[in-house]
Amino acid sequence: MARLGVVMDGSEAQGEKGSPERLLDLLAEDLDILFCGINPALSAARSGHHFSNRNNRFWRALHLAEFTPHRIQPEDDHTILLYGCGLTTAVERPTVKASELALHEYRAAAETLEEKVRRCRPRFLAFLGKPAFAALFNTRSVRWGRQELTLGGAEVWVLPNPSGLNRAFTLDALVSAYRELRKASQEAGSIPRSTWRRRSNCVES
Repeated sequence: MARLGVVMDGSEAQGEKGSPERLLDLLAEDLDILFCGINPALSAARSGHHFSNRNNRFWRALHLAEFTPHRIQPEDDHTILLYGCGLTTAVERPTVKASELALHEYRAAAETLEEKVRRCRPRFLAFLGKPAFAALFNTRSVRWGRQELTLGGAEVWVLPNPSGLNRAFTLDALVSAYRELRKASQEAGSIPRSTWRRRSNCVES
């Protein structure tokens, strides 16, 4: 099973040549929402920070949907944990485009993702884009928003991919979709802030 990582101070795992070995997950126990990207972009893997490409709209949409009080900068991605949210990816291998991934890579990652969710116990698991959800759940018909299933005990949602390559969704459309999840999270009730930093059973040693 792939080892999970969590960054609380902005540090990153380094390879022998000084480049990140992989993009670390940002996890804590009992989060409100765990956002699950398809896989890391090469720019994110190189920088060691999630959604670091300036054309990616994730951090902007997150702020405009009122998940965060300000727009988080990629180098401060670890601070998302302070707002009850975490970040992971369905597949760890970085690529230029998600379309470069093979179906077997999604299938191979399914058990690891479910185990990750079971350990961290988020209320909601939000896939950013349909490809990962469709591959993991072996379905071709995927609707946006709340799904009629759970994974690892978390309610599953599918939100539009914030990548700048996703021209089917404007920023306003992204924000509208993300706000629906925000509303559902608020209706479910807030989790006490003190629990967002707990990591004892969520991250493998």
